Amino acid sequence: MNHKIKSGIKYFVLLLVAAIIGVLSYVSFALPDVGEPEDIKVEITPKRLERGSYLANSVANCTDCHSERDWNKFTGPLVKSSLGKGGHEFNQESGFPGKFYAKNITPFALKDWTDGEILRAVTAGVNKDGKALFPIMPHPNFGKLDREDIYSIIAYLRTLTPIENVVPESEPDFPMNFIINTIPQKPSFTKIPDPANQVAYGAYLFTAASCGECHTKKVKGTPVAGMELAGGFEFPMPHGGTARSANITPDMETGIGSWSEEAFLQRFKVYSDSAYKPVDVKHGEFNTMMPWTSFSTMKTDDLKAIYAYLRTVKPIKNQVTKFSK
Repeated sequence: MNHKIKSGIKYFVLLLVAAIIGVLSYVSFALPDVGEPEDIKVEITPKRLERGSYLANSVANCTDCHSERDWNKFTGPLVKSSLGKGGHEFNQESGFPGKFYAKNITPFALKDWTDGEILRAVTAGVNKDGKALFPIMPHPNFGKLDREDIYSIIAYLRTLTPIENVVPESEPDFPMNFIINTIPQKPSFTKIPDPANQVAYGAYLFTAASCGECHTKKVKGTPVAGMELAGGFEFPMPHGGTARSANITPDMETGIGSWSEEAFLQRFKVYSDSAYKPVDVKHGEFNTMMPWTSFSTMKTDDLKAIYAYLRTVKPIKNQVTKFSK
């Protein structure tokens, strides 16, 4: 190999290294770029508190991840005294590219946050300090909702009982520690569809509930292409065994294609029946990550709308083993 070729290879390698350093520097220091938090003050009104409580506890279900759940009981019902305290860890064992912690969302942690900073975090994925948030909290979905719905959630969070609980900082693995900065995007708010348009309204609620986040299998946090809503996302359970999300596509054999609207509603509403008592679960016995006791409090018409929307998605054949020891 002559001197000119060797020199050319050397300069190419140097240029390549410089380019990689430049890209990493840009991603590290210039991103995320979603703009400054808005200068807003959300008025706390009875209407917003009612709507915010409903969204945070029954639909968007913020309190599911940001509270403790009693895994000695079936479906892990919320420990009411822990509402919003945070601390739940999502880690590599559950298929995530690092260790991520649900933040404390009570006024203890949010007292120094402006309403604009909370809005930016929830809908664009950037915290008070300008750091990117991994979308376990599905900010890409929340950024598609009606701005007024997010205002209602903010108003509700302001009224939670403050709980003193300092949550660890999340620790994304390489290369997610760089990639995470590319995820936040400016929100693209929409308006709540007319409930009379059941499918469109159901799609809105489906987005708010982020059903696709758990009902689509993922590898290191990335959804498996072509398997949208076909289930199979694995959850190592706190008391042993692995639970898997169900196939909620309208496939007749492996999904919910054969389910009637009434069967769909009953699957939820059984947990809201006054006669229902959470069943004790021993170590290694079947349990599920699905927060049935929370979703069971969703309005019947809203569940009907979600059912109507799910009938329109692509059927995907995927037999899921719902639990294994």
